[in-house]
Amino acid sequence: MNIGKNILPVLLILVSTVAAAKKTHCGYIPASGGASLYYEDRGEGEPVILLHGHSLDTRMWDKQFRAFSKHHRVIRFDFRGYGRSSEQTETFQFTHMEDLITVMDSLHIERAHIVGLSMGAFVASDLLALHPERIISCVLASGGLKTYKGPSQPMDDEEKARRDKEIASLKASGVEKMKRDWIEALISSGGSKRESMRKDLTTMVGDWTAWQPLHKEVRVIMAKDAAEVFYKTKPAVPTLIIDGDNKMTIAQAEQMKARGETPERKEPFMMKYLPNGRYLVLPDCGHMMNMERPELFNKAVLEFIGAHPDEKQALSTRKKK
Repeated sequence: MNIGKNILPVLLILVSTVAAAKKTHCGYIPASGGASLYYEDRGEGEPVILLHGHSLDTRMWDKQFRAFSKHHRVIRFDFRGYGRSSEQTETFQFTHMEDLITVMDSLHIERAHIVGLSMGAFVASDLLALHPERIISCVLASGGLKTYKGPSQPMDDEEKARRDKEIASLKASGVEKMKRDWIEALISSGGSKRESMRKDLTTMVGDWTAWQPLHKEVRVIMAKDAAEVFYKTKPAVPTLIIDGDNKMTIAQAEQMKARGETPERKEPFMMKYLPNGRYLVLPDCGHMMNMERPELFNKAVLEFIGAHPDEKQALSTRKKK
């Protein structure tokens, strides 16, 4: 019996399987209104979906995408109006939550660990409130449930007139100045490693079309429409809310110090409605904590996800056996 010849095909299968698991699959997913959503999919195991912030795109997750894919199937995608996904319009009503569900359905993902930062956390909160059955665990970083007007209250004439003035003012002052100020605001909220983010943030914000501040955007966040449900249902989904210790900008902190005041950190209001919620503050970082302190962020998120496996999937597997 030639053991070498018999084991070679097995080794080739193992090598090809490992190689496939490490490969990133990219593509576009059709969405409502004729839009398309760019996505990337890598790894195997329980799915983790990464939701980016305003003015940014999938690249903000570069220090998480491959690291997380060593343990999970990881999906990141550009929201409509950002990155390589379709641009928005002023007339077609959609929400980022609906697009998230479209991505999940298209990739045959019934339930996933959802990780959102800033605007991504707004979208994750919408899903948590309205479709908790689609979430295994939820991580909300630098953001959470919004309580301003949702799609059920479209923009009225007064708000449209106000937006027209804001848009005219922005055009007069210049979009590039707005982008520079925005980059500085994101960086200045950080800690001792804040400058490490400058190059990547400058690239992403520079590539951003700035469509949103230059147009009358429809209600893309469910916000109040989701909050009203959230207060009543109090979803039991394991949820981790994360803030950076340097939540304020440097200027705000210096102003408080000059007045002899000490910043008081309050627990997020969402915690009152989350029976399985946990609040965590990461030291020496700010709003863009995943880019500034990826080692701390990755450890916290992976430990939380690891502690909350998909019980429904496990139960289904046990029943089949």
